[in-house]
Amino acid sequence: MNSNGKNPVFWISAFVITFIVICGASNPKGFAKLAEKVFSFTTNAFGWFYLIAVMFFVIFCFYLAIGKYGKVRLGQQDERPKYSYFTWIGMLFSAGFGVGLVFWGVAEPMTHFSTPPLGFEIQGGSEEAARTAMRYSFFHWGIHQWSVFTVVGLVMAYFQYKKGRGALISSTMTLNKPQKKATWKTTVNTLAVIATVMGVATSLGMGILQINGGLNYMYDVPQNAAIQLAITGIMLVLYLISSTTGLDRGIKYLSNVNLIVALALMIFVLFLGPTVFIFESFTLGVGDYVQKFIQMSFYMTPYEGGSWVKDWTIFYWAWVIAWSPFVGSFVARISRGRTIREMVFGVLIVPPFIAMVWISVFGGAALHMDMFNNVPLAGAVNDDVTSALFATLEQFPFATLLSSLSIFLISVFLVTSADSATFVLGMMTSKGSMNPPLATKIVWGTLIAAISVVLIISSGLQGLQTASLTAALPFAIIMIMMCVNMFTSLRRDHQAEVRAREQAIFNVTSEQMATTRDE
Repeated sequence: MNSNGKNPVFWISAFVITFIVICGASNPKGFAKLAEKVFSFTTNAFGWFYLIAVMFFVIFCFYLAIGKYGKVRLGQQDERPKYSYFTWIGMLFSAGFGVGLVFWGVAEPMTHFSTPPLGFEIQGGSEEAARTAMRYSFFHWGIHQWSVFTVVGLVMAYFQYKKGRGALISSTMTLNKPQKKATWKTTVNTLAVIATVMGVATSLGMGILQINGGLNYMYDVPQNAAIQLAITGIMLVLYLISSTTGLDRGIKYLSNVNLIVALALMIFVLFLGPTVFIFESFTLGVGDYVQKFIQMSFYMTPYEGGSWVKDWTIFYWAWVIAWSPFVGSFVARISRGRTIREMVFGVLIVPPFIAMVWISVFGGAALHMDMFNNVPLAGAVNDDVTSALFATLEQFPFATLLSSLSIFLISVFLVTSADSATFVLGMMTSKGSMNPPLATKIVWGTLIAAISVVLIISSGLQGLQTASLTAALPFAIIMIMMCVNMFTSLRRDHQAEVRAREQAIFNVTSEQMATTRDE
C-alpha cells in the first residue's frame, strides 16, 4: 500500500468507514437509534429530491441515446467492444443487482400484496393488490434503477476513453479555479468511495441475512449474530481469493456461471410452476408499468402521510445511487468501444427486462400459490422476509435441491459483487490505477464485510437502508453535475465539428470560385 502513502482519498475514506465500524461495534443500541433518526430525517427532508433526481437521469439517458449524440463512440472512432454481448450482459447482471434481486424477487411482490401502497385504497390480499404488487416491483427494478448506473458508467466512459482522462469520478468534473482543484477532487472521490462502501455493504448484508434465513428454513440453523458473522467470514475469504485472479479470469468466469445457474433455476420454476399465469402476470405487469410510469415516478403521500414511499421507492433510489460509483466504474470499463446509443439501450433495457422476467417467475409463482392454492406465503414473508424465496421453492419438486442452488446463487452473487467492488474501490483509492495493489483491495474487502456485520447486528435491515440513504444524498448532487459536464462537452464538440464542416465547405467553395475566375 505504499502507493497510498500520500493519497488522502484512501486515508480519509478508510478512517471514516473504520470509525463507523468501531462506533457500531462498541455501542450497537446507540448506533441503532442514531441510524433510525438519520433514516427518518433523510427520507422526510429529501425524499422528493431522490424522486426528481432519478427521473432526471432517465430523461438524460434517453435524450443522449435517441438524439444526435447517440452515435458518439466511447473510445476512438475505430474501436470495438472487447467483450461479447452475452458476456457483457452477464457481467452487468451479476454486478448490478444480483443479490438484491434474488432477495426481493419474491419478498417484494408478496409484501406489496399483503400491504399495498398507502393512498391507493386497495385491500391487502385482493386481486388489485396482486396487480399493484407486480407493477411496483417492476418499477423498482426497472428503467429508473438502471438509469442511475447508466449515467455514472456513461459519463465515466466518455471522459476516460473519449477525452483521455483518468478512471476516477473526479475526472468527469471541470473546475474553473485551479487552486481548489486538489481539494475538490479529494472531496468528490472520497464521497464516491464512502457511497460505494455503504451501497455494497447494504447488498452484502442482505445476502448474508438471506443465506442465514435459507439455512434456518431448510436445516433449522439459528438466525443469530454468530452465524451471520461466520457467513460473512466465509464470503470475505471467497471474494478476496476471487479478487486475486483478476477481472478477466475471476469476475468474467463467475458472472457467466452465475447467469447460467440463475437462468436454469428460473426456467425450472417457470415450467414446473403456473406457467400460463406467470406469462399473463408478466404481460399485464409490463402494460401497467408503462401506463403508470410517470405517476409512479413522482408518487408521494404528503396528504395521507405514512412511510411506504420512503421505505420502498426512496430507499431503492438511494441504494442504487450509493451503488452507482462501483457499478458505474465497472460498467465504464467493460463498455469501452460501444456507442452512447448502444450502451444506453443495452444497459437501460436488457437488465430491467431480465429483472421483470425474474420477478414474474418467482413473484408470480408465489402470488399464485397464495391466491389459488391456499399456501399462506404472504404471512410467511411478513414473519421473515429473508425466507421468502425458500418458502416458495418448498412448494416445488426437488425443493431441497432448488433451495441449495439458490444459496449457491446468492453466495456467488455476493462474491462477484464484492470482488468487483474491491477492484473499483482499489482503483478509486490508488489514483485511478487499473491494477490496484492487492493490499488495498484486501483493506476494502475487509471494511465492507465489517460494516455489513455492524449494520446487521446493530439495527438489521433498517441499518442497511440507512447506510445507503445517508451516503447517496451528496453523491446524487455529484451525479447531476456529471451529467451537466458531459452534456456541455458533447455540445462543445458538436459545435466544433459543425464549424469544421462549414469551414471545409467554405474552403471548397472558395477554391471552386477561384478556379472559375481563372478560367
